[in-house]
Amino acid sequence: MPDQLDYATISEIFRRFHAAEPEPKGELIHTSAYTLLVAVALSAQATDKGVNRATEGLFQAADTPEKMLALGEEGIVEHIRTIGLYRNKAKNVLKLSRILVEAYGGEVPSSRAALQSLPGVGRKTANVVLNMWWRLPAQAVDTHIFRVGNRTGIAKGKTVEAVERAIEDHVPAPYQLHAHHWLILHGRYVCTARKPACAACLIRDICEFEEKTI
Repeated sequence: MPDQLDYATISEIFRRFHAAEPEPKGELIHTSAYTLLVAVALSAQATDKGVNRATEGLFQAADTPEKMLALGEEGIVEHIRTIGLYRNKAKNVLKLSRILVEAYGGEVPSSRAALQSLPGVGRKTANVVLNMWWRLPAQAVDTHIFRVGNRTGIAKGKTVEAVERAIEDHVPAPYQLHAHHWLILHGRYVCTARKPACAACLIRDICEFEEKTI
């Protein structure tokens, strides 16, 4: 495995990512902090496209925690049945909606600790919401980022938490806000798990991955 890359190399990697896509976007469709929170919570072990298909009807019926409570568990299930673990996710969406109404006046809290106290919301989900809605430089490390970080040497770590810290420690400040989106998209479409598309990679000449496909 490659060593942790130096500052100059990491800076050049993110300069290229920025030049190619200055404002990378998450792919989950949402219109508010609440719909974003629900979409991310539903996305565990599911694709963004699959979640978007399910939430199109769900959010038409219930785009606030109050409306979600009125919809009820079975109503939620009817919309998200195509998503893995839909029954448990429906229970969590209902529970977190109730907590938002009872404890936060129907608003989504903007601290990581408060977000993580909600049912079905882990650190990754909290970081996505903090980053995408409140534009904080929170790094939501998923399997793509974990792979790309370690494979390239951009952010090395044996755990998700270690990779998150490595991004915070090594990626220059101007790139922190969008770092996790660039890395997710790179891992999803270029630096894939089984057969990375190294020939199409923007950083192939400075990436430390030894098993390149070119």
